[in-house]
Amino acid sequence: MRKLLLLIVGLFSCFSLCAQNLTTQQYKQDFDYFWRTIDDNYCYWDKKQTDWNEVRKIYGPLVDTVTSKTGFISILEKTFYELYDHHASLNSNTAESQRLVPSGCDLWAEYINGKPTITEVHLNSGADKVGMWPGMEIVMVNDMPVETAMQDFLPKCMKGADGEAKNYALRELLAGKHSVKRKITASYQNQKKDFFPDQPINLLETNNYETAIESKILQGNIGYIVIKNALGNNKLIHVFDSVLTTLMNTKAMILDLRETPSGGNTTVARSILGRFVTREAFYQKHELTSEEKQFGVKQSWVEVVSPKKPPYKNLLIVLVDHWTGSVGEGIAIGFDALKRGTTIGTRMAGLNGAIYSFAMPNSGIGFSFPAEKLFHVNGTPRENFKPVVEVDLSKRKHNEDYILQQGLKYISDPLVQKSRQ
Repeated sequence: MRKLLLLIVGLFSCFSLCAQNLTTQQYKQDFDYFWRTIDDNYCYWDKKQTDWNEVRKIYGPLVDTVTSKTGFISILEKTFYELYDHHASLNSNTAESQRLVPSGCDLWAEYINGKPTITEVHLNSGADKVGMWPGMEIVMVNDMPVETAMQDFLPKCMKGADGEAKNYALRELLAGKHSVKRKITASYQNQKKDFFPDQPINLLETNNYETAIESKILQGNIGYIVIKNALGNNKLIHVFDSVLTTLMNTKAMILDLRETPSGGNTTVARSILGRFVTREAFYQKHELTSEEKQFGVKQSWVEVVSPKKPPYKNLLIVLVDHWTGSVGEGIAIGFDALKRGTTIGTRMAGLNGAIYSFAMPNSGIGFSFPAEKLFHVNGTPRENFKPVVEVDLSKRKHNEDYILQQGLKYISDPLVQKSRQ
């Protein structure tokens, strides 16, 4: 997606200010800028129950007690909880900050039939290695009942009930703090068990994705490419082109987007999509709501993918899950819109829209949040998109990549092969 960085007056001077102790007035100015910028530009007020004016009344006075940048960050984080939006975050954190979802978590969970339930475990993560499983009910986190532990992340300024706020708080809780190793008590088939997903090593703090791409040829002459959280790196364009070119003679291709939680940019997205098409076509729709809010004039546009040579023309499968985030989601819906690839997996991260980034005038703290709505070209909000082939992970066995297996099964399906002839 397009990511616009808006820097306010004083960008270059803020670095010296950040090293100094700011006054209470300066922190108050920063909070006011933070609140107003979100008020003017956040594009999903229509589906939130947040009373943003009440947020200002509750959190604004807390700034009077701030004596350090760390304390200010804590207040800003709590303010962001009021949006219950995983695509809205600060660009700074402390040891006491929660990890980001989905990039800093290994469990996806939501309330099902009133119970806090794990729906997906990130493959090869700490939680996966200790045996956590979809269908488990979360009972306690660090020896605190889950309903109590969630309270810190639940919005306090709501106009009405919204179940997604509880789902958001649950996932924030399970991601954990940077400074604390997690103990998660879960119930499965009437048995409770304690899990320690950060033992002996905290994989959430050490996964640096050292390689941008991994590729190989699977049995049956099937190409396989997995992108490792590098969709924001323009160097990926050349690497991807080079790798794909070596796989041009495969009978089918699997593009694995299950390791792309941290977003990226549309230059990389369009470059990848362009290698699989032979003509220009639309791949996603944008809507900027701030102009309509200010002037009553709706602004929207559709983004085009142009072909890049040489095109890969054989069967394409795109693997997705809850760690397919932001630009990864955009690529997935793009392939669907272009009728070029079949998406297989679970629901994706469901991150809202395209984020814009801003910086506060005194502290220099950056913050990002959705300012553009994004849609499939058929009008479906990107965050609501479902893969063409949804995979039921309850059938997965331990140490099994069930989604990849379903992709291979799809490729070998005689009906799929016949449709390609």
